Amino acid sequence: MDDISTSTLFIILAVLIIISAYFSGTETGMVSVNRYKLRHLAQSGDRGAKRVSKLLDRPDRLIGLILIGNNLVNIAASAIATIIGMRLYGDAGIAFATIVLTLVILIFAEVTPKTVAALNPERVAMPSSILITLLMKVMLPFVIALNFITNNMMKLFGMNPNEQQRDALSADELRTIVNEAGSLIPSRHQDMLVSVLDLEKVTVDDIMIPRNEIIAIDINEEWPAIMKQVMNMQHTRVLLFRSQIDDAIGFLHARDMMRLVTRYQAEPDKASLVRAARDIYFIPEGTPLNVQLLKFQRNKERIGLVVDEYGDIQGLVTLEDILEEIVGDFTTTISGVTSDHVQLQADGSYLIEGTANLRELNKDLHWNFPTDGPKTINGLIIEAFGDIPENPMCIVVGPYRIEVTEVENNMVKTVRVMPSKRKRKKK
Repeated sequence: MDDISTSTLFIILAVLIIISAYFSGTETGMVSVNRYKLRHLAQSGDRGAKRVSKLLDRPDRLIGLILIGNNLVNIAASAIATIIGMRLYGDAGIAFATIVLTLVILIFAEVTPKTVAALNPERVAMPSSILITLLMKVMLPFVIALNFITNNMMKLFGMNPNEQQRDALSADELRTIVNEAGSLIPSRHQDMLVSVLDLEKVTVDDIMIPRNEIIAIDINEEWPAIMKQVMNMQHTRVLLFRSQIDDAIGFLHARDMMRLVTRYQAEPDKASLVRAARDIYFIPEGTPLNVQLLKFQRNKERIGLVVDEYGDIQGLVTLEDILEEIVGDFTTTISGVTSDHVQLQADGSYLIEGTANLRELNKDLHWNFPTDGPKTINGLIIEAFGDIPENPMCIVVGPYRIEVTEVENNMVKTVRVMPSKRKRKKK
C-alpha cells in the first residue's frame, strides 16, 4: 500500500463504498419485492422477474452471497480508511478513520440505498439480479460452505432451515389486501371480493326465509283455493305440503303449474299436482354459505329447505339468496324510505317488523346490531329482556333505543328503532 498514492486510495475507498451500497440496496430490494406482483411478471415472461424469482427460491444462498460480498467490501474499506487516516494524522488517524468511515457507511452504504430499495424494490431488484446471478455462479462453493455451517448452527437451536415460509394468505390477510387495494380495484368489485371471503362466516340460518314466512300450498285445501294460490303465485317454485309444513311433499315449478292448470281446468286433479312436484333438497342448519354454494352447484339445485338436527324444517334458502350476499340485492333494497319490513318515520325513527333479519338491517341501514346470537330483532329483544316483552315498553341495545309497539302471539310484531344521533348523521 506504500506505493499507492493517497488520492488513489480515496478513489478505491469510494468505489468500495459504492459496492457496499449496491449489496445493501440489493438485499433490501430482494427481500421487499412484492412476491405476488413478481410471480405475475414472471408468468408474463419478464426476464428480470424470472431471475429474481429463481434467486428467491433459495433465500439462504441469496442472503449468504450478499453478506459475503458486503462484509468483504466493508472490511477492505475499513483497512484502506485506516491507512489513509494514518498517512494524514499518524496514530490519531485510526480513531478519526473509524468515526468518519462509520458515518460514511451508515449514510451512503446502508441507510440511503436501503431506503431507496425499500421504496422501489422492483426497480432495484430486477437490474441487480443480473450481477447477483453471475456472482452466485462464481461464489457458489463459498456460499454453500457458509450455508452448511449456518444451517447446522440453526439446527442446534431447534430450527429447520429447509422449511421455507410459504406465501399462502389467510382469508383475513387477503381481505386486508383487497380493502387496501384502493383505486387499483373499483370499490364495487372490492365489496364483491370481500363478500366472497365473508361467505365462510355466514350460515344458511342467517339468510334463510323462516318457516313461518315460507309461501307454500297445502294440498289438503279445496281445489279452488289451491288454484287461486297457483294463479297468484309470484315465485318460480312453490312448496307443496300436507296440513303442516313439516310434512312437505316437494317443490312445484311454475312451468308445471301452468301446464297442470291448463290441462285440468275442466277436471281438476290433486294427484297430478302431487306427481308433478319435484324432490326436496334438504340443507342442514349451520351450513356455511361457501359450502352451500358449492353443494348447490354440485347437485344442480337452486332451492332447498333448512332442517335442524331433528329433521324439522326451519326455513328456505335459494341460490339467489347466496348470490345476493356477494353482489347485493337483485331487487330494490332499503333506500331510506320503505321496504317489506322497514318504514322510515318523519322523526327519523324506523318502524320495523319483529321478524326483520338483523344482518339485513345492518347491511341496508349501516347499523351494528350483534349477529352472533338471535337472527331477528324479535329474538334480540327477547334475549336482551330475558322474557317476552309487554306492550308498550322500551329497551336500549348498544346505541339503539328500541320501543316495542305491538306484541302478538307471544312475539314482538313491530318495534320503533331510534338510532343514536351519531348513527343518523352517518346516514
